Amino acid sequence: MITELGHFALILAFLIAIVQTVVPMIGAQKRWPGWMAVAEPAAQAQFLFTAFSFGALTWAFVTSDFSLKLVVLNSHSAKPMLYKISGTWGNHEGSMLLWVLIVSLFGATASVFGGGLPPGLKARVLSVQGAVGVAFFAFILFTSNPFLRLAVPPLDGQGLNPLLQDPGLAFDGLFLCRGRADGGPD
Repeated sequence: MITELGHFALILAFLIAIVQTVVPMIGAQKRWPGWMAVAEPAAQAQFLFTAFSFGALTWAFVTSDFSLKLVVLNSHSAKPMLYKISGTWGNHEGSMLLWVLIVSLFGATASVFGGGLPPGLKARVLSVQGAVGVAFFAFILFTSNPFLRLAVPPLDGQGLNPLLQDPGLAFDGLFLCRGRADGGPD
C-alpha cells in the first residue's frame, strides 16, 4: 500500500511541476500577482510529494518488498540494513528519484527563503525549476519507473551490486549524490 501511495505521490509531483512551470511564467510575463504566487506553494508541494515518494521507495527496500522489480534487482533479505537503505539509490531508478528530490528541495528552499527577490524573478526561477522537475519526472515515470510491480514476486532478491557494498560508498552515495562513487567526475 505504501508503494502505491509513493507512486501516486510521484505522479502528483509531476502534475504539480507542470503547473509550477506554466502558471508562474505566464504570470510573470503578464505581471499577474495571483499567477506568480502559485510558484511558492507549488514548489513546496512538489518537494513534499517527491520526499514522500522517495520515502516510500526507501520503505520498500527496508521491508524487503520483493513485489517491486527494483527491490528484487537491488536488495536481499539477508543484507545488513545499511545496504538495504543504500540500495534505494544504488541503482539508476533510485538515483534519479534522489536527484529529482534534491532538485525539488532547491525549489522549495528558494520559495521559502527567496523573500528578498522581486516577485517576477522569483516566479521565473521557480518556473524554471519546475521545468527541470517536469523533465526528470517524465523520464522517471515513463522510462525508469522505480515502482514497477512483478506479477509473481520471488521469495528473495538478487542483492545489491557487490561494488556498492562498502560503508564508505553507501554514505558517499547519500551525502555526495553519487559524485565519485560511480567513477564520475566531481
